[in-house]
Amino acid sequence: MINIKEDEKLNVLNHSCAHLLAQAIKHLYPDAKFWVGPVISDGFYYDMDLGDKVIKEEDLARIEKEMHKISKDGKKIIRHELSKKEALEMFKGDPYKLDLINNFDEDTVITCYTQGDFTDLCRGPHVETVKQLKYFKLLKISGAYFKGDSKNQMLQRVYGICFEKEEDLEAYLQELEEAKMRDHRKIGKDLELFMADDLIGRGLPMFLPNGYIIWEELENYIKDKEKKLGYQHVMTPCVGSVDLYKTSGHWDHYKENMFPAMEIDGETFVLRPMNCPHHMMIYANKLHSYKDLPIRIGEIAHDFRYEASGAIKGIERVRHFCQNDAHLFVTPEQIKSEFKNVMSLIFDVYKDFNITNYRCVLSLRDPLDKEKYHQDDTMWDKAEKALREVLNELNIEYTEEIGEAAFYGPKLDVNVKPAVGNEYTLSTCQLDFCLPAKFDLKYVDANGDKKTPVVLHRAILGSLDRFMAYILEETKGNLPLWLAPVQVNIIPINNEYHLEYAKEIEKILLDNNIRIELDDRNEKLSYKIHQSQTKKIPLSIIIGNQEVESNSISYRKFGNKETTTLPKEEFIAVLQDAIKNKITNL
Repeated sequence: MINIKEDEKLNVLNHSCAHLLAQAIKHLYPDAKFWVGPVISDGFYYDMDLGDKVIKEEDLARIEKEMHKISKDGKKIIRHELSKKEALEMFKGDPYKLDLINNFDEDTVITCYTQGDFTDLCRGPHVETVKQLKYFKLLKISGAYFKGDSKNQMLQRVYGICFEKEEDLEAYLQELEEAKMRDHRKIGKDLELFMADDLIGRGLPMFLPNGYIIWEELENYIKDKEKKLGYQHVMTPCVGSVDLYKTSGHWDHYKENMFPAMEIDGETFVLRPMNCPHHMMIYANKLHSYKDLPIRIGEIAHDFRYEASGAIKGIERVRHFCQNDAHLFVTPEQIKSEFKNVMSLIFDVYKDFNITNYRCVLSLRDPLDKEKYHQDDTMWDKAEKALREVLNELNIEYTEEIGEAAFYGPKLDVNVKPAVGNEYTLSTCQLDFCLPAKFDLKYVDANGDKKTPVVLHRAILGSLDRFMAYILEETKGNLPLWLAPVQVNIIPINNEYHLEYAKEIEKILLDNNIRIELDDRNEKLSYKIHQSQTKKIPLSIIIGNQEVESNSISYRKFGNKETTTLPKEEFIAVLQDAIKNKITNL
């Protein structure tokens, strides 16, 4: 989707449309008072105080109608310059505007814009006339605290978007509909995958049986791949002492993203936001020889980070999540080969999931930021040079972004561009000379001297939660056979004549570890097939006279009306092959 803020024309158009919205609101709700109405990446919004009046979804059409009426009137939009004293007098009845004006210096030249019977405080710029505001749509309403402070008055926020051309607006609205269909929150609810409840806490999702099957399949999938590559999996606590994070440096650099400390029995603990300190201590549990390295410690680890309420989104952005985390302890000479292996694993996984729309980003420190980053110029130069060399040797295309590194070292992020929404990081590999030194980690080299290992922090699926959200949205919930919670459902056409054979098929599939569902309800065949499609079950077996008599299986794929008939043994072989080889399209 287009970023309105980055397009100069659309920026001005949407800012002007925010004023058009406010003018229409003022006509319909004469006592309305307004806070701010900025342009955002996907349009604009305006925050307003309507007293005891509440705007509902069904009111948006009425407001749009009034906006179109004002637009057709074609009034010019006129800019005025005011002194602070004049501005205070003009807006003396509006406490929200007065709050803005009082923040200006006495000699500030303040501007406002007038269109017909409506004047609003604003820096501008605006279009010349309201007639230019034709193709707009009000999208949704929500609540918003004045100045974002929950101690203040709750205001009403109306969102909208405006385009120069009708076809651009129609295309955008079509994208929104597509986004709704792909929203993992809707899919998760429809397929009964996960849930959340404020009584448990915001950003703390719970996986239901169907969702947990997917979660387990993802966990087993990545752990199997890692085991074949020499990873050793561990389990570590979800809490750690504050001293642990002071040693690692996270307490100084990451504290604002952590849950508050807990005092008990004279000790101070926190919910862990990441796993590297725990894994450092596992490495430190005994002295290692250079012959032991690389040591690859992996964990599907439960982590907790404090996300702002407004940023929480389904299972994509949460306060509790499970990372597919690992830390590779290597000698300096092993950096390139291990980094190469990590990148190979990432691309191998992406091939299995048919992920093709991604880009690699080398995230570097900002040398001028003395607060965010560990101060060691030599370490940073060495680490950044090492990653560049590996990327260039592997012929991996990448861009560089200053100021995006972790506090302890540079990283290579793989950012995916989902079917809807903005890109985000799915996989990452970080080079770290800092934490091994902080924890005084050692290995004995070939000469008998003690040396400090280098650590590669890496996450392939990122967090299982976010990865699941990504896959649900990419597939619209139409998961490949190996990942689907119910892989096959069995539908006897008539229970009296076909249920016995259906149960025979059920037992055979269960014995072959196929996740099945037998629909033996006394409902019409068309209804049962419709229900199967609604649940997005990959395969539906239809049992009728022909199948009973020929001792065969007839099945339909999800979204397909054609039926394929196979002998039982051949059907099971097809299933097992598709599951084993992660085939996405049977």
